Amino acid sequence: MNSTSSFTRAVTIRQLRSLLCPCGTLSTSSQRGNRTKARNALGTDDHLPVFQYATEKTKRRKRVYVWGSCLTGALGHDKLIRPKLGHAPRPSHNKPYRLPFSEFYLVDDVACGYGFTLFSAQEDRVKNPNKVYGTGINTDFQLGYQCVRKGRPLKVLTEPVGIPLSLKKDSTRILRVACGRSHSVVLTDNEGVFSFGNNTFGQCGRPVVQDESPESYAVPRQVQGIPGKIIDVVCGQDHTLFLTADGAVYSCGWSADGQTGLGIYGSQGTPGLVNGDLSGVRIVKIAGTVDCILAVSDSGDLFGWGNSEYGQFGRQTDEKQMCYARHLNFPYGKVKAVASGGTMCGVVTESGDVYVWGYGLLGLGPEVSVKTHPTLLPRPLFGANRFAPDIHVVDLLGGLNHFAALNNKGELYTWGKNNNGCLGLGHTMDQYFPFRVSLTTQILKVSCGVDHTAVLCQSFC
Repeated sequence: MNSTSSFTRAVTIRQLRSLLCPCGTLSTSSQRGNRTKARNALGTDDHLPVFQYATEKTKRRKRVYVWGSCLTGALGHDKLIRPKLGHAPRPSHNKPYRLPFSEFYLVDDVACGYGFTLFSAQEDRVKNPNKVYGTGINTDFQLGYQCVRKGRPLKVLTEPVGIPLSLKKDSTRILRVACGRSHSVVLTDNEGVFSFGNNTFGQCGRPVVQDESPESYAVPRQVQGIPGKIIDVVCGQDHTLFLTADGAVYSCGWSADGQTGLGIYGSQGTPGLVNGDLSGVRIVKIAGTVDCILAVSDSGDLFGWGNSEYGQFGRQTDEKQMCYARHLNFPYGKVKAVASGGTMCGVVTESGDVYVWGYGLLGLGPEVSVKTHPTLLPRPLFGANRFAPDIHVVDLLGGLNHFAALNNKGELYTWGKNNNGCLGLGHTMDQYFPFRVSLTTQILKVSCGVDHTAVLCQSFC
């Protein structure tokens, strides 16, 4: 019995050794020789193993990542606000969180308002026939009329819900969504622009009605009075800007600081043409999160109007407000992209350089908070180095007190006030220079709110 057991163990060990040992059951010297040959063979790139986990036919899905304040419902996940029994609600989420809604609906656009988020998604007749969805604060019906019981509209939505639009054709597509402080705007491909939410200052593009019932805000209405085809919409705090295909800019809403550019310091409900130095100029891009507006022409010239209390236009004028559009002298090349927050401005040149000015956390370190002239942020802050010298910024976005920059590799960098973790860096401390957000996807669009951020991405596989 002992001899049989010893023989069995010897055979088993010999078999295991042949399976586990990469060089087989050879002598020690033979093993060393084989290892040396294998090491020499693997020394060349031609013999290195290559693994392809996703084929070229793999479909790349669009996904949405969100972060920042949770308690408003703007992040669109109910469990963050109403967790399981024994768990406390999470006040904020300071790093990217993949929104479950985008796993079930094909999202095309996203926009962040003041405590709420708007999405456009391809309709699904089985799941939900709507093309626009919203989540978060709904005190002014900026997410439409939502109720569970009749006569009891919901003031806060913890997950995205559909917002019905009175579209004439089922084939109409949603091109863009935009959000202000308490109003929403939706741009379609062939049925114009729809708006809903608070219209106290005419920001929805219709005349102000005295003593209007808040419930009437919930009805999406088509914006009238703008000639030509509208190709882009931008919402400030309580005003709205419209860009037409021929490069004209129209605006409406609150203009206490001249942010409509209509030559008034008041409110206007019907959209009017922005003139001043924009007369005869073709505008291709507009930016304005609050009440300071920047615009770029097709020739790369920079224009601005609105609030200048923090030196946003300090080199051009000593006025604190500008109600007419003015050409801004920018001596560092043609402008490609612009961003404007509450107190600071930024531009991206055609060469990919970023310049900032104004007041706040500009990205120039903890010792610099005021700049009255455009100041360059070095390219290495956005990922450029001697191994990758061609990396440059292609787009710049502004929140109320923070910036977000996107480079040509699809990487996102944020800096500024980190209210409720809205920078997505995994902490809630303020960031004094650009720092990369950990996202392993190709970023398509970034939208910055007051204290939350949403990103539309495309997966690599």
